[in-house]
Amino acid sequence: MKLSDVVAFVGHQVHVCRYREAGTLLDWMGRDLRGKRVLDVAGGDGYWAGQTVRRGAWAVSIDLARKKMLYGRTLAHPPALIECDALRLPFRDGSFDAILSVCAIEHFDDGGRSLDEMARVLAPGGELFMSADVLSRADAWPKLRDAHKAKYHVQHTYTHETLGKLLDERGMDLVRHSYQFRTAAAERLYLSLSAYGGRVGFNAAAPLTPLVALADRGAPNDRGSIVLLHARKRSA
Repeated sequence: MKLSDVVAFVGHQVHVCRYREAGTLLDWMGRDLRGKRVLDVAGGDGYWAGQTVRRGAWAVSIDLARKKMLYGRTLAHPPALIECDALRLPFRDGSFDAILSVCAIEHFDDGGRSLDEMARVLAPGGELFMSADVLSRADAWPKLRDAHKAKYHVQHTYTHETLGKLLDERGMDLVRHSYQFRTAAAERLYLSLSAYGGRVGFNAAAPLTPLVALADRGAPNDRGSIVLLHARKRSA
């Protein structure tokens, strides 16, 4: 294994959020992706799209962060990496069987426009696997909330209900959803790591992942810090 793959593994999977978040979306997508055309929207270095390549998919990752994408080309299972705007995807209608998007929509000025584009390039019957910031209780800690939004350029937050409505308007049906960091203590941890954890805060907190997962299982699946969704485009 190359050093770049080790660094990418640590950066993406030794992480109190991303390991469960992206891992769950990939589990929903399936273990055998042979013959599938997958698009990762705002995929950075393409690491998670690369995991679909390992499962047999033909995958494309798009982003505007050229430095990250250049790094992604050095990984063992790189997808095709294309520098472009998620609000103006350079693909034909119905080009993909599945779309992955890990906590990206909250950074877009126009989340609805990004969903327009995802729905357009998704084939009828195709599936969308995405996550988004919710921050259900963030108003209880305004300083932490504001620090998180400023640090990660969060423009909007969403729930499974608001996203479900946006998806329905674009011809997609919500199949399932799941919240993470569901309890008040877990959400405060999430915001505190974001505000004060520095560049490696979420990575350093990776040992807490089992405890957060256990707390999530014991809490109602109706609010939290992050929401995961699986949707399907209606057939024509």
